[in-house]
Amino acid sequence: MPTITRLSPDCTPRCYDELAELLQSCVNHGASVGFFAPLQSLQALSYWRETVADMLNGKRWIWVARVNGRIVGSVQLAICEKPNGYHRAEVQKLLVHLAFRRQGIASALLRALETEALAGGRELLVLDTSTGDRAESLYRRLGYCEAGLIPGYTRTPYGQPHSTSIYYKHLRTGVSPATAPTTGADALQA
Repeated sequence: MPTITRLSPDCTPRCYDELAELLQSCVNHGASVGFFAPLQSLQALSYWRETVADMLNGKRWIWVARVNGRIVGSVQLAICEKPNGYHRAEVQKLLVHLAFRRQGIASALLRALETEALAGGRELLVLDTSTGDRAESLYRRLGYCEAGLIPGYTRTPYGQPHSTSIYYKHLRTGVSPATAPTTGADALQA
């Protein structure tokens, strides 16, 4: 079973190399996570340097999954910094190295993220994923509700236009906002 931890602020060169390899493994095998294939090492390293800088600035939280000390998975939580959005955050870049898939790593990463998100006051999570991707069944199994899809929102790693599905999960109540009772201003809009 993997060890799931928050990424340390003192990310070492080895850590950056493993994160870059993880991202390359996912993108170069079809994951639609914002890059075109083939993803080169320098581009992957640059992405992780910027992402860790965001983490150090408090704009995102990053978890990693390690097997035998090696990073084989990661997930991020982009923190909403607006006063009316302190209760929410966006799940981003759920990645599992091709050689370590189907072992429960993605589920373990999301559970760790959800636990710490709720403890940190982030009770509403949103995410997007490539429509039809295997990850959709994972999100549904873990209680995420589909809000809809946007046709042609993204391009695949090979450049073709593709739909994106939007999901959300309300952590505190276990009830999706769409089915929660309406009160106050929400009732006026209903």
